Amino acid sequence: MTRIPPSPKQQRPWYLKLLFYFQKKKYGRLLEPLLLWEYTPRVFLGFLHMQKALNRKKSPLSPELRALISIKVSQLNQCPFCIDWNAALLIKEGRSEEILEALTTFRESALFSESETAALEYAELVTLSSDSIPPSVFDRLRKHFDDRTIVELTALIGYQNLSSKFNASLDAQAYGFCHSFHRK
Repeated sequence: MTRIPPSPKQQRPWYLKLLFYFQKKKYGRLLEPLLLWEYTPRVFLGFLHMQKALNRKKSPLSPELRALISIKVSQLNQCPFCIDWNAALLIKEGRSEEILEALTTFRESALFSESETAALEYAELVTLSSDSIPPSVFDRLRKHFDDRTIVELTALIGYQNLSSKFNASLDAQAYGFCHSFHRK
């Protein structure tokens, strides 16, 4: 259970009731992050809009790369829920379960393309550094991505930092979406 108890149900706006209904129907239960976001439904709507915008079909970032970046940021922020959720998405996109372990040492792994390595390095620096990003990192990014894609990648990293820090801080647990994640 999370550090904060679920919000009283009588305060639930209609649109959250709808989300709760569909989430319970799909997963058989309500997931802790939604119960936490219920305390601030208007902020949650903004969060959902950003999630939808980042995951649109015409995004310059592939679903696979979005999942890799999201897992890496979630690992750095130690968020079991986000790692579990995004690992399941990555495997759904066709990547092997072996990639999950290799992600912690992505620079040395042959499982990642040059563009994935550049994006993962950038995600790591954005997440962990309070300093500006070195020009050499941007040079590597620009070999693979145009400016629009780098901006969207930065937005994804920021979004995933919000999500994983929110869930980790409030102790939202993993649910077993990715079976290989739970065998460890």
